[in-house]
Amino acid sequence: MAERRLDLITIGRAAVDLYGEQIGSRLEDMTSFAKYLGGCPANIAVGTARLGLKSAMITRVGDEHMGRFVRDTLAAEGVDVSAVTTDPQRLTALVILGIKDQDTFPLIFYRENCADMAIEPGDMRPELIASAKAILVTGTHFSTPGTDSACQHAIKLAKKSGTRIIFDIDYRPVLWGLTAPGLGEERFIANDKISRHLLTIVPVCDVIVGTEEEVHIAGGSTNTLTALRALRNASKALIVMKRGPMGCVMFPNEISASIEEGILAPGFPVEVFNVLGAGDAFMSGFLSGWLKDKPLTECARLANACGALVVARHGCAPAMATESEVKDFMARSKAMTKPRLDSTLNHLHHVTTRHGSWANLAILAFDHRAQLEDLADAAGKKEDAIIRFKQLVAEAFARTNAGGNIQSGIIVDDRFGADVLFRFTGKNYWIARPIELPRAIPLEFEGSPDVGITLRSWPGSHVVKCLVFYHPDDPEELKKKQQQQLLRLFDAARGTQHELLLEIIPPQNKQGGGKAVAKAMQEIYDLAIKPDWWKLPPPDKAGWQKVSDTIQRNDPSCRGVLLLGLEAPEATLAESFATAAHEPWCKGFAVGRSIFGDAAAAWFAGSLDDEGVVEQVAVRYRRLIDLWQQRSLAPAKTA
Repeated sequence: MAERRLDLITIGRAAVDLYGEQIGSRLEDMTSFAKYLGGCPANIAVGTARLGLKSAMITRVGDEHMGRFVRDTLAAEGVDVSAVTTDPQRLTALVILGIKDQDTFPLIFYRENCADMAIEPGDMRPELIASAKAILVTGTHFSTPGTDSACQHAIKLAKKSGTRIIFDIDYRPVLWGLTAPGLGEERFIANDKISRHLLTIVPVCDVIVGTEEEVHIAGGSTNTLTALRALRNASKALIVMKRGPMGCVMFPNEISASIEEGILAPGFPVEVFNVLGAGDAFMSGFLSGWLKDKPLTECARLANACGALVVARHGCAPAMATESEVKDFMARSKAMTKPRLDSTLNHLHHVTTRHGSWANLAILAFDHRAQLEDLADAAGKKEDAIIRFKQLVAEAFARTNAGGNIQSGIIVDDRFGADVLFRFTGKNYWIARPIELPRAIPLEFEGSPDVGITLRSWPGSHVVKCLVFYHPDDPEELKKKQQQQLLRLFDAARGTQHELLLEIIPPQNKQGGGKAVAKAMQEIYDLAIKPDWWKLPPPDKAGWQKVSDTIQRNDPSCRGVLLLGLEAPEATLAESFATAAHEPWCKGFAVGRSIFGDAAAAWFAGSLDDEGVVEQVAVRYRRLIDLWQQRSLAPAKTA
């Protein structure tokens, strides 16, 4: 096939999944839910995008918060959303799901007159469909006259433009009106009318994929061979039948006397945690090979590997595997029966599914609490004065347009800066907030003693920042306590899917420098802690080499290093910027008191007014941005 802009367009269901977080419970008894993108075609759009395909989606979402979530999530995953239409009359579909045990996965579909079921032929843009190698249609969207006509029109356009057609049978009896609404988990109910209808679709398809039960409904028989032959009599398509832990079997030609005479692809024996979404992962893996014209056995192996990874995870779309994960899993699969517990695989999933690209950051850090409390106490002022001062710093930040290739952001606490966090969250700024109790040695956390409970209340876009006063020469008992706290924090941050920034400052009575900092970093890496970010005192050239080597050796997928200021004067910061500007691991600066320290002292003492604070902080922040930009654009010095 000639080169086309898109590999795949999926059509149909795009919903919000609310997944019960209590495993082993009845849905009736679950008390909290995680919000994910869901819907078979949406999952496949994400799954194929993560595996390197250029995917798009044709669907509708509501003109409300959940619709914006669906669109934003698809776009963040690299899915083309130009054909995702906002429907002003309907709400985005919801699904409530749970994991009761290895065989029971209750779910309730809230799809009455939902947005994605309102797609119509006019939503199928001929030029878009002609730009793709294939479209994917699913059984659910042939269940009503309106959606059926939309999908049939898409098929006609695909045939006209030479775009291949993939049919995921995706049979849910409840969505065909065959069960009570509360029986969403029901997988199969025979129905001759539905079978006859599905058999009218398969003749134009190039690939047909379904479970054994789905083959039964599409083929009109509960005898698997009979159903397969009915499909073959109606279509020349490649038939792929999913067989759960047994893998799959493919029939490119005639159906033999035995299922085992098809092209068999064994599955990967893994512990089953959640079957929901595994079929969508299977399809994503299969298409990642098939649309690149790989041999069928390789396509099936990719499909089975992707299914095995998702069956071991919570959620559907967020659980979809990336290329790096699949390669790692297939290379080590013989020794991995519980991929959910494999730290290497979990780290790969985390770093390859992070959203956002942050390469040149200028961060205004004003998460300081103890220092401002000291100033307030000395001036006889109370907590509301600290809150007000942080609002003034925030106003200075808002007035400063970084410009150029600089990405701006803030580090601010929620104790005194909650209003600031509310103001800037969701505005495409890089935002971090502190979790450590100020000045605590050994490390202690603010909020609940269970740091995971604290992080669950934070927006997912907020980076968890933790300052730890740590030195390789600290007493072993102290290091052990600090390391235990860091392990708790790392596990909690991964559990709540937050990025983690570790700020390392040697205690005042210990010699610092790049060598000591790099050694401290290595001791943390040795605990299997892999922060997304480091915030470090500016090292010299030799120190940078040690820091860079440490990161490269332990975690090449680290986001990078931000330079802290340590209240240094502007001239000193300029020197550290010049040294760091061409270090590949340095992604910018996160400076606080060097910018706002003088203004804070004067304002709390009563010698500087509000507007003076805003002006002074904005000017100093602007100067540091300019310094960083000048140094980063200057040619690198050679020895």
